[in-house]
Amino acid sequence: MSEHESADVRRDPYGSVEGLGIELTDGVLRLTLDRPAKRNAIDDLMMVGLIDALDAAGRDEAVRAIILQGAGEHFCAGADIVAPNTKQGMAEGGDTGTQNAEPIAVARPSRPRVGSIQRRLPSRAHQLIPLVLTVQVPVVCRVQGWAAGIGFQLALAADFTVAADDARFWEPFTERGFTPDSGATWLLPRVVGPARARELLLLGRSLDGDEAAAWGAIHRSVPGDELDTEVASLADRLAGGPTIALGLTKWLLAASADEALEAQLRNEAFALELSSRSEDFKEGLAAFIQKRSPDFTGR
Repeated sequence: MSEHESADVRRDPYGSVEGLGIELTDGVLRLTLDRPAKRNAIDDLMMVGLIDALDAAGRDEAVRAIILQGAGEHFCAGADIVAPNTKQGMAEGGDTGTQNAEPIAVARPSRPRVGSIQRRLPSRAHQLIPLVLTVQVPVVCRVQGWAAGIGFQLALAADFTVAADDARFWEPFTERGFTPDSGATWLLPRVVGPARARELLLLGRSLDGDEAAAWGAIHRSVPGDELDTEVASLADRLAGGPTIALGLTKWLLAASADEALEAQLRNEAFALELSSRSEDFKEGLAAFIQKRSPDFTGR
């Protein structure tokens, strides 16, 4: 690292940082928000760590599935969108999971100059959410407790989100007097529809895990004591799948949001050309002919 590079640029994208655990085992990359005293609110260091790890995972053939989870009783209470570093600022969703919670906001010696949020978001939260949506590895999000603000957006952006039935999903923005960020106004209308998006963003309604599943905001809700088993089973299934075909299918689904039919058909032809040249395609055909389960290697 040169003396001119930012101090938060790290050589090892899978090296854990303060507040974020990163572990790659048997093809599954686990990203654990580990700031339980702050309900896993994401500060700048954690944000950069997530961005680095997801960016590297998209190029790493050893990664075949990603689990995004939170340590302790909650998934993620929001993001520090004001503080210039991890020692100052205010979490957007912060400790707002209960009416009597202590706020995360802490005193800072001086206010950042005007435009701080507008300058920082493109290289922080507004870089993270598109990565979750586009990384060509399936992402499984595990939610317990509160998923507020960017925590909710991460759950929406993941390919599969499994939540405890008593988890709570909430967009705290207007109740705190500011506007949504991290893709909330793009994700919610597409995932739950415009009317329900207004209810969540303008009226500040929260959803429990069962309601979120019923609304189509997440993949599934389960009793809390079944959460680990359900997430591990899903991640293992994805990690044992045809990684190239899964990644390209994820890309096709993301691209379809902005493409006309003719353009999307061209994308499908391109993806089929690539996937049909993979070893997993040959294995899938052989397994079909031999009437057995395929043994995909992710290549």
